Amino acid sequence: MTKYGSFPGARPRRLRTTPAMRRMVAETRLHPADLILPAFVREGISEPVAINSMPGVFQHTRDTLKKAAVEAVEAGVSGIMLFGVPEESKKDAAGTVGTEPDGILQLALRDVRAEVGDDLIVMSDLCLDEFTDHGHCGVLDAEGRVDNDATLERYAEMAQVQADAGAHVVGPSGMMDGQVGVVRDALDQSGHEDVSILAYTVKYSSAFFGPFREAVGSSLKGDRKTYQQDPANTRESLRELALDLEEGADMVMVKPAGPYLDILARVADAVDVPVAAYQISGEYAMIEAAAERGWIDRDKAIMESLTGIKRAGANMILTYWATEVARQL
Repeated sequence: MTKYGSFPGARPRRLRTTPAMRRMVAETRLHPADLILPAFVREGISEPVAINSMPGVFQHTRDTLKKAAVEAVEAGVSGIMLFGVPEESKKDAAGTVGTEPDGILQLALRDVRAEVGDDLIVMSDLCLDEFTDHGHCGVLDAEGRVDNDATLERYAEMAQVQADAGAHVVGPSGMMDGQVGVVRDALDQSGHEDVSILAYTVKYSSAFFGPFREAVGSSLKGDRKTYQQDPANTRESLRELALDLEEGADMVMVKPAGPYLDILARVADAVDVPVAAYQISGEYAMIEAAAERGWIDRDKAIMESLTGIKRAGANMILTYWATEVARQL
């Protein structure tokens, strides 16, 4: 017997009936232009070196980095974030090779700009951790603590040499107080007013960074809890956000992405500048490892994780799957 007006009166499932219907009413859409590829270039190697904890990711030679940049352009990826890995013997307490014009990161920046020009936004990690023999993101004082203000002087030098080498965007990631303002002044005073700053505004002291340490050949002793943020805190992140915007950040970032989608949403709601999120090495490694064991569907898990980051408010996503996903999209 037909019953009109009976429960359920609303049937949201009508909008889930077919793939075409679900695609039509989707509220969040990934696009290749949303994606930025983090890439590692290592000095002194003749072939790419696999990163064991990040299957499918490599430390590039200068030549293979150029190839990866071209592939990213062809796939429609918007940007590439470069990290330099120097020879171990060149590391010192001040991270000197990080500010030498012929340091590996500066050479890589020149290589990629020469290869792709303005077809890809070339970004550079602005931090000392890859270049110091102690592995910290700054210089140390006599008691072995990271010296904030002395580190800012080094960041100012890094900003200038990276901009000279062709970076469209610099990403100060060391979480020093005042780093955005110092970098902005350094860029402006050296004639690089058009170089943008992607501020690592929210960067938590996270267990998910583990595989990245292998990727950059980190020499870290101890931890970074005195400068990276406490995972328990939210208001602290919003305070950092306000400071970075006041100091001149053009774009802001939340890192890691997946464990901090609530923070990402708060940041996205609070600003009128582009917001990036970094799907970091541990997030990547977990999906790859689970998929390798057959516990999850790799491709579906990748897309779901990225869609969640986009849905939370990210305009740009740094992900090691950038080129692969862009091709699929």
